[in-house]
Formats: sequence, C-alpha cells, structure tokens
Amino acid sequence: MSLQFISVPTANSQPPAGLIVTLHGWGANAEDVASLLPLLDLGDYQFVLPNAPFPHPYSSVGRAWYELRGENMYQGLKQSRQLLTDFLQSLESSTGVPLSRTILSGFSQGGAMTLDVGSKLPLAGLVVMSGYLHPDALTAVKGGIPPILITHGRYDEVVPLKAAWKARDTVESLGVAVEYHEFDTGHAIDPQTLKVLRNFVVNTIS
Repeated sequence: MSLQFISVPTANSQPPAGLIVTLHGWGANAEDVASLLPLLDLGDYQFVLPNAPFPHPYSSVGRAWYELRGENMYQGLKQSRQLLTDFLQSLESSTGVPLSRTILSGFSQGGAMTLDVGSKLPLAGLVVMSGYLHPDALTAVKGGIPPILITHGRYDEVVPLKAAWKARDTVESLGVAVEYHEFDTGHAIDPQTLKVLRNFVVNTIS
C-alpha cells in the first residue's frame, strides 16, 4: 500500500526552490488542496499533494487519514503514520529536493498528521492549519523538531481554538521555534492563512 498523490511542478519548469507537501483534512482530498494553489503565488516551488489512504465514511470522493468517530477513534493512525513517513522519505529521490528544503503542511486532520509525522523528520518546516495534537504524538521526539507555523480560526466549530493553544504550548515547551496566528474565521483555509503560509515558506526555505 502506498499513497496516491498529485504533483504540481514549478510554473516555469525550472528546478524547484523547494518542495511543499500539503495534507488534506478528513473527508477532503488532494484535488481540494490543488484548487488553492493559484492563490499562494509560489510558482518557484513544487507541490506534492497526497491522498489519505482510507475512504471516508460519508463521502464517495473524500479520504481519511484515520477514523474520527467514537469507538474507533484513531483507528488507522498507525498505518497512516508509516505510509506518510515512507512517502516523505521517498520524495528526495523522486523530486531531487532534499527534506531540508521540504515544508510539510496540513489542514485539520492533515494538520494533526503534519505535527505527528513531521516532528520526527529533518524537514525545513511544518505548517499546521486548524489542526490539533494527537495524544502522545511528541512524547518520543528526541529534539530537532523543525520550525512550526500554527494558524487557527477563533470561531472554529470543528477543532476548538484551545486545540491550537495546546499544540503551540506543547511545542514551545520543547524549545521549538513557533509562529502562531489566530484569525476571525471558522474551520477553513482563508486568504489570511494563505498569506502567512506563503511568508513562512519563503522565509524558511530562503
């Protein structure tokens, strides 16, 4: 089993300045993420947008990184962790871009996966949009966590704002460089989020 993905080359077909991997949320898919790329104005970068491995229970086109319902909460997380880790480690040979010039980003459930898996790899940076922290996700981390951007809507009706505070406080306690932004929005990727994401990418990779 391996992750299916969309790869979007640089706008000018030149070698990329860096690589941006973006993980969709529960019930979305890589196509949803791809629709946002023109708004980012990062044509010098290559984007890789993986689909989560599991079908979504309520959507014929949506995907899931793991189960989020009641008694089966987090079922599939272990498999997704391993699949995503293997996928990220394979990108250097397939794209020519090292992990040190790769940003891992994600929205909602994808943001939680970003924090979990990305904290254990030598990436350039992590972007967590409307995300949260898996239980025990950072307990085994031995230091060297990449710089992190965390963004969240104050009126998020799906992932409460306090989840962002917990993630921020936890990574700060580990001595990680964290950039944190709250916006007057709900559970969405809005233009303000994309703007700070773009600035973080450019500043981190350059």
